[in-house]
Amino acid sequence: MRILMVAARCHPFMGGIETHIHEVGPRLVAHGHVVDVLTTDPSGELPVEEYMRGMRVQRVRAWPRERDLYVSPGIYAAIRRGVWDLIHFQGYNTFVAPIGMLAAIRGGLPFVLTFHSGGHSSRLRNAVRGTQQAMLRPLVTRAARLIGVSEFEASFFSTRMGVPRERFVVIPNGAAMPAASPAVQVDPHLIVSGGRLERYKGHHRAIAAMPELIKRLPDARLHIVGSGPHEAELRRLIARLGLEERVTIASIPGSERQKMADILASAGLFVLFSEYEAHPVAVMEALSLRRPVLVSDTSGLGELASKGLCRAVARDASPSTLAAAMADELEAQRAVPDWALPDWDACARTLSDVYDDVHNDFLRRRSRHPLSLDGIPSWPPATKARR
Repeated sequence: MRILMVAARCHPFMGGIETHIHEVGPRLVAHGHVVDVLTTDPSGELPVEEYMRGMRVQRVRAWPRERDLYVSPGIYAAIRRGVWDLIHFQGYNTFVAPIGMLAAIRGGLPFVLTFHSGGHSSRLRNAVRGTQQAMLRPLVTRAARLIGVSEFEASFFSTRMGVPRERFVVIPNGAAMPAASPAVQVDPHLIVSGGRLERYKGHHRAIAAMPELIKRLPDARLHIVGSGPHEAELRRLIARLGLEERVTIASIPGSERQKMADILASAGLFVLFSEYEAHPVAVMEALSLRRPVLVSDTSGLGELASKGLCRAVARDASPSTLAAAMADELEAQRAVPDWALPDWDACARTLSDVYDDVHNDFLRRRSRHPLSLDGIPSWPPATKARR
């Protein structure tokens, strides 16, 4: 099957969606599918076209360069002139998804949407999310399948967009990481906080808890792995608290998976005090290396804690409460079971099954329902909102 994945960003950028495409795309190719990726390049510095792990990656310009809104008219044109059996939209937060979905509808192509929802550091962006979701609903309801990466996400968008829950499929992200290098040992005093350096990710909360933690565990250290616009503010906080010798920040390119695995494997504790996560890849990666994890009790993070995969503390916990929780986890040095976590192979297999079902259903429906007068297929019909 000829599949087009559409996303605002992909490798070499880092993030959950980027990792998802980088992992499932080549596996779908191995299943016999032809996979193209259509994405944006706000910088204008990346190749317009290249092959990456068996996938053809096409990039179109997007604006503005320094923001994540990604207005990209080229998405529409690229979809309309291409030939695919199915389109998979990865993520809904930017203008890429609605522009692409409109092109798919106008071209009579079946499409699926994985929300890959996340938080945002902008209060304005968070405030208009409800309006954004309401405006997207007419396009979203035309999707052949809607995919959530967690039960939380599927239920959340079913309610927010008034789409029946049965329209959703839950396909969790994988948790695979390379095995740690032989020389890597667990440092019982090291805490790792991973994820893009955005305020909503909560790295500043881990930093703020360090003075109290050091009083209880004098050798405790924090290493933050990531890059992003919040870095300068995080470094100012570190300096203001006099933690330059205890807190470090460094990014790791997405291609250096072994280096990332070694850092995670060396951690006495992994933390993510984010305000919102649907199904955090960073947490799953830490769990795959059998590291204890401490998270905020919110969104998909709370779902993981409810399954016993990690421990959760209140989203609004004070620095002293966070410090006490981190100290408890470090001192416990608890062994993490070798859980049967979701993996990328299973994710790719389930996606392939969804694609087959959608494509076969589309062919059956197209044979029964001719095009309407304006050239737009009469399938799938829009779903009525719940009362």
